[in-house]
Amino acid sequence: MKLFLDFFPIVLFFAAFQFWGIYVATGVAMAAQVATIVYVWATTRKVEPMQWVSLGIILVFGGATILAHDETFIKWKPTVLYWVMGATLMAGQLFFRKNLLKTLMGSQMELPDDAWRVMNWSWIAFFAVMGVLNLWVAYSFETATWVKFKLFGGLGLMALFVVGQAFYLGRYMKPDTPDA
Repeated sequence: MKLFLDFFPIVLFFAAFQFWGIYVATGVAMAAQVATIVYVWATTRKVEPMQWVSLGIILVFGGATILAHDETFIKWKPTVLYWVMGATLMAGQLFFRKNLLKTLMGSQMELPDDAWRVMNWSWIAFFAVMGVLNLWVAYSFETATWVKFKLFGGLGLMALFVVGQAFYLGRYMKPDTPDA
């Protein structure tokens, strides 16, 4: 369900763009992100910090897009979000000596500290590359291509990266043993 909620605004953005263009799509994405936060709060009484950050970024960059009637702002939004996420992971590691991925996911899997460190740095690199790739697509191709990349390319590359992470982490997973 969380994955659906994370991609709900992107899917609606894509659909709205197909029918009404970038400015309506931007407004739809903003409304969808607000609706997502309201839904999460209503059902769990807890909104993750990155969901608040994502909401703030879409409202700022989406608002600027609509007010200035300039699609440049919304094209920067994914890059800013990727770089904020990567910078947060990096700051945790370098300045606070805390692996934020381990903090978030440590209760779900047991890994040696070296594996957590590799995973953290690989996510930092992934977010940095995705930010650059988003800008390259945004400024090298037409807006329609960028919108398709935002949904299909971003989701596809994320899925490939997660599968790669799973293969890496597989060596650390302990097989389930049947109870005697």
